[in-house]
Amino acid sequence: MSNNLNVPLYFDVAAAQPYLISTGDSVKLAVIHHPRDSFDVSVIYEVWDVGGSQPINSHEHSTETFWFLRGNGMAYSDDNVVEVAAGGFLVLPPKSKHRIVNTGESRLYAITTMSPDDGFAKLITSGTPTTFDPQDLEVLCGVVATSK
Repeated sequence: MSNNLNVPLYFDVAAAQPYLISTGDSVKLAVIHHPRDSFDVSVIYEVWDVGGSQPINSHEHSTETFWFLRGNGMAYSDDNVVEVAAGGFLVLPPKSKHRIVNTGESRLYAITTMSPDDGFAKLITSGTPTTFDPQDLEVLCGVVATSK
């Protein structure tokens, strides 16, 4: 892989492999863009089950953003609480202690970036592989997926 930032990178998002970071998780994460030597940013597709959340977490050096595609929930960051919903964009600063909870009646979907990645993509891909269902792929790809 070239370190030249002028080389376009293309990825078939329907081929993304989702993972659960730890046993019993209720959030699927798939790395859409892995960090590169000269472009240390990851792009993640996240799917929260109804009532699902990740544990409180923090990233020492990274800004994390969420572009919500469908559903709604609550974002907790340090002493702040923000309602999130489809069409919204959330920015969490480095060192914030945060989590997002799906408070809606259907799954919550977001595209997340981590800049710099700081090992986030590796953490995700070291988890347990899982699968997307047709609804997950519909939100990600904009079409109803058929079986692979």
